[in-house]
Amino acid sequence: MRIEKRCFDSKEDVYRDMIETGFWPTTYLSAPSPELPLHWHDGDVIGYLMSGETYLLNEHGERCPLTPGDKLIIPAGALHAEGKVTKPVTYIVTMRDPKPFLQAFRMLDPATYPDPQMLVLAPELLAELAGSVQP
Repeated sequence: MRIEKRCFDSKEDVYRDMIETGFWPTTYLSAPSPELPLHWHDGDVIGYLMSGETYLLNEHGERCPLTPGDKLIIPAGALHAEGKVTKPVTYIVTMRDPKPFLQAFRMLDPATYPDPQMLVLAPELLAELAGSVQP
């Protein structure tokens, strides 16, 4: 998992990035809610925080603050969780393949966490994540 701080300034910047990645977009409005439990997804996700503030928990349960302009890169199998939301947060979230929202973003239990060797990650996402340091 990686967070790129202040990665974009506008929706147009996000659209340009989505064209480069080829990922399929949807919009997600996160209403006020408690911190979510650690979980993982079985597909690569790239998210763009458009408005509001929150934090993301990494696989160690450490808080990583999120503000508008931040880009989240969450590869398949990466343990993470959205933090407590006190005011609405708007994301543009993208996925490699078009799927129904609830299927694409279902929260998978860490107890069922797969052997990372068994996950098929996109080569370009792996290359992008290689050598990255978690903030």
